[in-house]
Amino acid sequence: MHAFVFPGQGSQYAGMGKDLYEQSATGKAMFEQANDVLGFRITDTMFTGTADELKQTNITQPAIFIHSVILAKEKNIKPRMVAGHSLGEFSALVAAGVFSFEDGLKLVAQRAMAMQEACELQPSTMAAVLGLDDATISNICASITSETVVAANFNCPGQVVISGTIAGIELAAEALKAAGAKRVLVLNVAGAFHSPLMLPAQDKLKIAIEATPFKAPSFPIYQNATAQAVTDPDMIRHNLNLQLTAPVRWTQSVQQMIADGANTFTETGPGTVLQGLIKKINTEVALVQL
Repeated sequence: MHAFVFPGQGSQYAGMGKDLYEQSATGKAMFEQANDVLGFRITDTMFTGTADELKQTNITQPAIFIHSVILAKEKNIKPRMVAGHSLGEFSALVAAGVFSFEDGLKLVAQRAMAMQEACELQPSTMAAVLGLDDATISNICASITSETVVAANFNCPGQVVISGTIAGIELAAEALKAAGAKRVLVLNVAGAFHSPLMLPAQDKLKIAIEATPFKAPSFPIYQNATAQAVTDPDMIRHNLNLQLTAPVRWTQSVQQMIADGANTFTETGPGTVLQGLIKKINTEVALVQL
């Protein structure tokens, strides 16, 4: 059974999508539609911008979303199930027909802006923890009560990203190393994504999500907050509202998709990050890059 997965922030690269724009009439029309919706030519930065320019949150998130959705449309994908990592969940929802490309892009743009504003309210960061089991990491984070720090991304066995205040990350790093973590690497990110520090962003985004029409998906979507197959539009909306403060349960999502019959995973969008994670979750499934 074929599953399609959509990447999140960090998969961008200079020149992304330029081939789709130049070689596909449909792709070119969708890129121009995206420029109109956003009110600026994001294609200029995607095609000719520097890596640093692409790192800006208000560029990165829409750029990855646009690239992923246009690629899915161009290849006329017919999956049996979908999932997206963090931002990628919005791309997956468009692929499943839950909302339109235009509505999805508006939500992603608002998401990026709200997250940026939340990051400016309090200095915060994230760190990758390597070589320690999920439960130990979660328990250590929960034991730190003087600062905010949580397990934010369960990417694959042996790789979990924690998120919180700078002091919280420092306290957790010390305890995690003492518990046997091979490495704790502070990430170059704008703030504490998928943590309680994103509550102001979640509140703003919820208003936009509630105003967006949702349809039943053409196939199940495995959402980050629950790692379960969802087909009810109201439940999809509820889970999406939780996404900015809830952890990304990627390991659990992939494991559940495999349990439900997935044996081939196609990464739809820039980069190969998800293929690398899935390979560490299960060595037997087939991996494809669009």
